[in-house]
Amino acid sequence: MARVKRLEDDNLRIVQIWLVSRLMLAVIAVSIAIINTRSLESVVAQWDVAHFVAISAQGYADPKEMAFFPGWPLILHALGLTGIPKVLGGTIVALVCSLVAAFALKRIAGPWGAIAWLLAPTAVFTAVPYTESPFCAAAFWAWERATKDKWGQAAVLAALASTLRVSGLFLIGALVILALTQKRGRGQSLAGRLSWLVLPAAVIVVYVTYLYGLTGSWTAWFSAQEAGWQRGFHWPWEALVNHWNTLWTPNLDHPEWPWVFRAELISWIVGLVVTVVALAKRRVAEASWVGVQVLAFSLSYWLMSVNRAVLLWFPLWRLIDDVVSSRPRTRGWMVVGGIIAAAALVIQGVWAWLYFTGRWAS
Repeated sequence: MARVKRLEDDNLRIVQIWLVSRLMLAVIAVSIAIINTRSLESVVAQWDVAHFVAISAQGYADPKEMAFFPGWPLILHALGLTGIPKVLGGTIVALVCSLVAAFALKRIAGPWGAIAWLLAPTAVFTAVPYTESPFCAAAFWAWERATKDKWGQAAVLAALASTLRVSGLFLIGALVILALTQKRGRGQSLAGRLSWLVLPAAVIVVYVTYLYGLTGSWTAWFSAQEAGWQRGFHWPWEALVNHWNTLWTPNLDHPEWPWVFRAELISWIVGLVVTVVALAKRRVAEASWVGVQVLAFSLSYWLMSVNRAVLLWFPLWRLIDDVVSSRPRTRGWMVVGGIIAAAALVIQGVWAWLYFTGRWAS
């Protein structure tokens, strides 16, 4: 009975944090719309949302938009066919998926890890029509199912995640390592586990082949990244030098840029630390999931969108849960926890303000 009560309390706490944080984001968006006499849709539909909506309407008419995987635009297109405005429908789906992802995190990272994820600085991207929420919902549950040796279910979920963003490729690689390192015995054989992963891999192959049919190039996705976002190949030391130079260059038109780029560097360092700690704890598959992303960001012109990628790093939130769970439930620690949660909401609110006002928010 005590265990059931604890589970119920954890579930209730996660729902409460989800409601409070999403309500705060909604209040910020509505306030900005009212103050600036703008439509709420225009406030929510910033940056990549415009690309997703455009692809949902006219396909890959702009070659640069091939950098975006087709899963999310297809969902927005389907919503549009029902008569639901795409931005509104995408926002609702993202909000629901953020709660679905939080409950998956509760399974693989613990309740405090799920709560920390909901309070993440860049959580605004899980409450707008971006791919973070649906990807995390699919990827986190894929991982949870794989750890329970339910590889058929994991493969279907990983395939869904792979339609949404290139991170699906990294997920497949991490799942391969999980299959190789998972204990043998009862359950599926190694060959059985690996054979299931052909399904999500096929999704990536189909998309690359589709782009080849449109462009005649097998590297169309990479070319789109380079043309639109300066993500051509660079050695890590070149990327770090280029990034370092942006940290101290004032920008009168965009004063937030140096600060956001500093946060990118901090997020990248956090990824390195999580990778090393996960390896030290012999969580090899988890270390590979974060480590390969850290490496990928290091091979670009500079470190970009790392702040958003932190949302995908469930090993980070698991480590946070480890730390919080190991602390005694004394009044002093509860006060400290409350202060940290309040500070997290403030930072989350500032980041939401950056996004909703059209400023660079990673």
